[in-house]
Amino acid sequence: MFRRHTKFALNGRRWFQHHAGSRKSSTFFTRGVIVATSVVAGATAIASQPFTGGSIVHNDASPNAPATVSNKLNPVEIIKAPEGGEDNEELRLLVWGSNRSHIISPDALDTVQFRMPAVASFLQSVALRDLVVHATHAACVDGRGDVYQWGDGFFGQSSASENRKPVLTLRGKDIVRVQATESRVFALSSKPTSSGTSWWWGTGWLWGEERGVQGSEVVPNQKLGWNERIISISAGQDHLLALTSSGRTFVHPITKNANTYGQLGFRKFDIPDPSSTSPALRLHVELTPKAVADPYAKSSRYARGSSSSSATTLLPISENLVNVDDTKLTFSDRFFEVPALKGVRVVQVAAGSRTSFVRNDTGRVLGWGANDYGQIGLGGNVPLDTITVPTEVVLWRGMPSGTRTQCIDLNVGGDLAFFTVERIDGTAIRSVEVLSCGNGQYGGLGNALFSNAQSVPVRTKAVSGLIEFSEKTNNLQPIEPHTLSVSPDGHVLLALETQARAGPGGSGRDLLGWGTNYDYQVGNGKRASIAVPTTLEPGEATRKVRADPQGRVWKRGVDVEQVALAGYGNSLVYWRIA
Repeated sequence: MFRRHTKFALNGRRWFQHHAGSRKSSTFFTRGVIVATSVVAGATAIASQPFTGGSIVHNDASPNAPATVSNKLNPVEIIKAPEGGEDNEELRLLVWGSNRSHIISPDALDTVQFRMPAVASFLQSVALRDLVVHATHAACVDGRGDVYQWGDGFFGQSSASENRKPVLTLRGKDIVRVQATESRVFALSSKPTSSGTSWWWGTGWLWGEERGVQGSEVVPNQKLGWNERIISISAGQDHLLALTSSGRTFVHPITKNANTYGQLGFRKFDIPDPSSTSPALRLHVELTPKAVADPYAKSSRYARGSSSSSATTLLPISENLVNVDDTKLTFSDRFFEVPALKGVRVVQVAAGSRTSFVRNDTGRVLGWGANDYGQIGLGGNVPLDTITVPTEVVLWRGMPSGTRTQCIDLNVGGDLAFFTVERIDGTAIRSVEVLSCGNGQYGGLGNALFSNAQSVPVRTKAVSGLIEFSEKTNNLQPIEPHTLSVSPDGHVLLALETQARAGPGGSGRDLLGWGTNYDYQVGNGKRASIAVPTTLEPGEATRKVRADPQGRVWKRGVDVEQVALAGYGNSLVYWRIA
């Protein structure tokens, strides 16, 4: 997240740092293959794509890690700075907020909440490729691309074991990104699968030995182009968005609720026939959004008519899906391209809990799905609570004519959506603003109001329109958000790019938080929700520490940076391989 800066000092508000090696690192995305892994409380699923032709996603389930696998993250993931100077500092994980499911501090079994940022020891001296936390389980990817999992949702509430630290559940697949839902973890890999069939048994490729675990492949519903591969994934509650290298958008229905609010962008698709053992037999199904199945569901009895029996018998899913078990990882084994986006070159996908968004190569945004809080951002003239077709979000309302507006980043979580936009009005000074819409009942919009529905994107105060003098360009330049993380529960963490032009002695990026704060997840030590972005002050827990005592080196010259992550009622700041 932070610039390649060898100093590790903390100064004032700026407590996000960048820790660098002696040489610039190469990217971990080999861009050749994909793997998506899904892990439930005690079960795991994987997806992968071959180098050319089609993309494959695998599902596998593993109740628990084998006894031969260590519960401790392998020391090879440790990143060590060059010898000497102030660079020999330990990489520390900072956490605050709820620890009810033992996610942010698995070894603190009796600690329910952290009111202020504290150091968690279970990921000390470890740099990660990615980290994802859900309500009751979490997963991370270490420097080698192996996946670890933990949390009460993974181990189970009835477990008497006190060792709830991350457990290795997937190795050797070169995972680069993970996403989580309530029952699954999806992982993006750069390695092809060794399986050539749609149904297979055993996980010899996973553990190095057969363990009798069922799995299945998941592939796009059509072959991808030459050298085309999936490069990004984003998960909602019941659906998963995927973006290919050629800008095509695919959606994977995770459960039968995947299209309750039209978030798939289509209704009809096919799944493996659960009554057959042949992968060639498919079951054609239809997931109809609630608003389409019963358009008068929220109307008065008078509007619905004297008899509503016909409406109540309408099902949001196909009748042939009623007896299908969607808790199985093999419920759906394909990605499906969004029909309305064919021909639209997309550069970013983002999924809210019940919404889907894409940003195209011209900086325009389209959204669809649940709109009951105005979270699609279509304005007050669109009162629909369900948007079933990708629809453009207007981000230039109220701007003078001649002002060019384009979205440069998109961040979504829960029922909130944030758009980082760049405005150019013909002068030499660019303006960068953060716009938000959706459920701001707990201050998540950041506009100083607690409004439970905001359909017109509004400016998020304190982080929009900021400028500073640049010696490089000899004029004023905008201070842009570097990263923004939106929690499904309504709190937000934003790191400002305050270090890019900080000069010698620059100490990091400013971290701001706002929104829901009932579990101290904003990190200010108070429990009242905040409607305006507030700078988080570093505590003693963030001060310098000694170098890694083991002295193991994973790879010299690898840059790492601190990244803030907003979870369910909690927050984390971890070290990510840049």
